[in-house]
Amino acid sequence: MCGIVGYIGKKDVRNLLLEGLKRLEYRGYDSSGLVVFSPTGFNVIKRIGRVAKLVEATSKNSAKGTLGISHTRWATHGGVTESNTHPHVSSDGKIAMVHNGVIENYVEMKKFLEIKGFSFSSETDSEALSNLIAYHYAKEKEDGEDTSRFFTAVRKALSHVEGTYGIAVTCVDYPDELIGARKGSPLILGVGKGEYILASDESAIITHTSNVVYLDDNEMVSMSRDGFRVVSAADEGIDPVINTIDWNIEDSEKGKFEHYMLKEIFEQPAALENAMRGRFSDDGSTAIFGGLNLTPRELRQIDRLLFTSCGTAWHSCLVAEYLIERYARIPVEVEYASELRYRNAPLDKNTLVFVVTQSGETIDTLGALREAQRRGYRTLAITNGVGSTIAREADGGIYQHAGPEVGVASTKAFTSQLLIVAMLALYLGRLRDMSYTDGAEMVKALRSVPNLVRETLKQDQHIKAIAAKYAGYADFLFLGRQAMFPIALEGALKLKEISYIHAEGYPAAEMKHGPIALICEECPSVFIATGGEIFQKVLSNIQEVKARKGKVILIHSKSCEVPDGLVDDTIIIPDAADSVMPILATVPLQLLSYYIAVERGCDVDKPRNLAKSVTVE
Repeated sequence: MCGIVGYIGKKDVRNLLLEGLKRLEYRGYDSSGLVVFSPTGFNVIKRIGRVAKLVEATSKNSAKGTLGISHTRWATHGGVTESNTHPHVSSDGKIAMVHNGVIENYVEMKKFLEIKGFSFSSETDSEALSNLIAYHYAKEKEDGEDTSRFFTAVRKALSHVEGTYGIAVTCVDYPDELIGARKGSPLILGVGKGEYILASDESAIITHTSNVVYLDDNEMVSMSRDGFRVVSAADEGIDPVINTIDWNIEDSEKGKFEHYMLKEIFEQPAALENAMRGRFSDDGSTAIFGGLNLTPRELRQIDRLLFTSCGTAWHSCLVAEYLIERYARIPVEVEYASELRYRNAPLDKNTLVFVVTQSGETIDTLGALREAQRRGYRTLAITNGVGSTIAREADGGIYQHAGPEVGVASTKAFTSQLLIVAMLALYLGRLRDMSYTDGAEMVKALRSVPNLVRETLKQDQHIKAIAAKYAGYADFLFLGRQAMFPIALEGALKLKEISYIHAEGYPAAEMKHGPIALICEECPSVFIATGGEIFQKVLSNIQEVKARKGKVILIHSKSCEVPDGLVDDTIIIPDAADSVMPILATVPLQLLSYYIAVERGCDVDKPRNLAKSVTVE
């Protein structure tokens, strides 16, 4: 959440910062601001609303410079006001700072600093840190320090912080230095020729350089136009590792599509192909994963799996539970990461912990991973974030290779996760009692998925017409059985996220244990029934809805026979193996939610109150 861009080099900094903020706007779009370091000092511009408002404001400002910092905000402490917008300049005018994260002890900081003569103009926790840096900066002068006074002031101020931060800081007396630091909030250094970019996401860097340093927690970086250095919180030098970004800026552009979300829905076949590439054995009977860092013998000793995540990724964990228990016969538990990290869950000593996260930076998932490691458990990650904190800290894992996902509501990252957990079920099953023949059949089914998704996407316009019929309703129920229950949850979440319609997901059989009280003409139900032994039972649940005059949209596979007149609208998906059916059933739900949101005039890519990567608690 929130986006940071900082720059020091030779280019005009204003346009570069604005370009970076536009690419990071999905991380927060309540307000935005920048500060340009000019010969006359700090030139600060802030605006409430989208980055476009800031672009308009800067076009009327003549200040130029080659050092600056900027921020696009997702509000935590304090409302959406210009005074709460970053950057925050210390009350003595010496320090300008942008901040992601939460300073938990900011109230105590403010009380201390007010006694010392500092004043506050915002409600934010961030301003307390900018003033604390200014306090230590003044104190360093009193103590006779000079050459590293700015850097030392930042380091000393951070030693008093309780909470999380990713910051970019400038000082009015140091026109040739930009400082960054992180703890719990991502920060990346882009390394160019005589220029450096500090950002919370690769997308703000990729147009200028593909060489990056991923800062770890409790690390600081100091940049000048001549070079940079990375040190620990204890001021110990660190040899930075320069990595290469493996995607192009074109991958994160909308192209011919109206919204990123629609583009990413249609990118799913390619994302699924990338998730599978090179991950099947030569004999075509099992999956292979090179990054688990566990031998087959070690994996056979595992008695239980724990999957933990947040939001959409949590739904993929629920699908993992169904698939792995069915095909590998290993007990699986699924926990919300936000709950797991704070509760004392008893785990068997032979438990393997999987964390699932698109960004690799989700703060609760990272906390759960660290807690599991503290207790001595092996941790593996499923993530799309190459170079992310979770990817670096986990004991091993599986990269999704889905490409950048800009739309706040996850689409291709989710179906990529579903495919990977199906491949994991295959891999673990073949280590146990799945036969060669069954394994080969499952590999065949998995390989068919991209083309089956392409076939499903051909119903785009049919689903758009259905969406137009239902866009005016205020409540929805999503219902499915077995592995379709998590998909029902995901369908309900998508509708809530981007169209602001109240929606709930339930196992279809649980409807009569309470939710059936909601059934009426004004509350449509979306059923997912893809065949199998419980198909007739789902049809009975539909009959119960129709008996109460409820409207029904049914998503079902091609070979399912549905009585004439039973449902109001149908969306037919291809026949496929049970192991991949959750992926196919997801696609119509994504399109349905998307087109309902468009019909209602909602901002699909930037839904209210949401941001892409949740890096604060």
